[in-house]
Amino acid sequence: MDGGGGGKTMKTVCVTGAGGFVASWLVKLLLSRGDYVVHGTVRDPNDPKNAHLAALDGAGERLRLFKADVVGYASMAAAVAGCDGVFHVASPVPAANPANPDAEVLAPAVTGTRNVLMACEDANIRRVVVVSSTAAVFMNPEIPDGAVVDEDCWSDEDYCRTTQMWYCLSKTLAERAARAYAARTGMDVVTVCPPLVLGPLLQSTVNTSSLRLLTCLKGETVEEKTRNVVDVRDVADALVLTYETPAASGRRFICSAYSMKMSEMLGIINSLRPDLKLDYPTKKFVQGEDEKVVSSKRLQALGWKLRTVEETLRDTVASYEAAGILN
Repeated sequence: MDGGGGGKTMKTVCVTGAGGFVASWLVKLLLSRGDYVVHGTVRDPNDPKNAHLAALDGAGERLRLFKADVVGYASMAAAVAGCDGVFHVASPVPAANPANPDAEVLAPAVTGTRNVLMACEDANIRRVVVVSSTAAVFMNPEIPDGAVVDEDCWSDEDYCRTTQMWYCLSKTLAERAARAYAARTGMDVVTVCPPLVLGPLLQSTVNTSSLRLLTCLKGETVEEKTRNVVDVRDVADALVLTYETPAASGRRFICSAYSMKMSEMLGIINSLRPDLKLDYPTKKFVQGEDEKVVSSKRLQALGWKLRTVEETLRDTVASYEAAGILN
């Protein structure tokens, strides 16, 4: 197919939950490449919160938004029709204390993933990249302290349920469902597991991961613990890399860049932007349990490159300023 890309062979891919933080940067990257036509699923194409997608370079010619919800098979089937590949990014983010976690968080995550894969199978999609999370990797008390946490590690479902870590459980169940579906059908499913994702915003709403840093910058009490962190633009790069690389077929990849405490992030921001007068040593912190440090060696061996943490934090803060949400 020549879609007007200067003689390039055009590829058509679908991105679920296209208006979200990670998915928006993925759509932007795919459009910038010039040889991708993108089908993006959103709950309402006319919702003003999705206006940033239409404003992306190349969107007028190569982006088509579909009104779809991953928990509905029919709408997903329409969105993936004619696609060469699919990026399944959409996932429910639970409220702090969901009244019915099975119905509100777990079932939508698993059902949505299965619906997307069923639609892909029926449409003969060649490769599906599923965005999971390191929440599906390291939440396991059996992993000893100091161990290198890699793609062979999985969060313990019983532990997640007992400790009411519903997001961790939902990502674990959904990724296991995706890998089981691939094993059963022979579908080429790649899973990518990012940790806390920071970076500049494209969308008008503040997503959950960005809110963790933003609330800290505003002086609110936050949890002080070692976290794994990655830049949203590097996640987008990883997703396209794993989609385009034959050697990634059927594999699982951790997509994490750095491991640091919130106080360390604030220290870097303070050194980069002393004008903000963060006074970070006096911030209120509640001590939390450190995350286990994860390894992205498998993804880096594929050719994945990282931004510096300074670039990530500088651009993130600048983005918050531009959006008028820092004060």
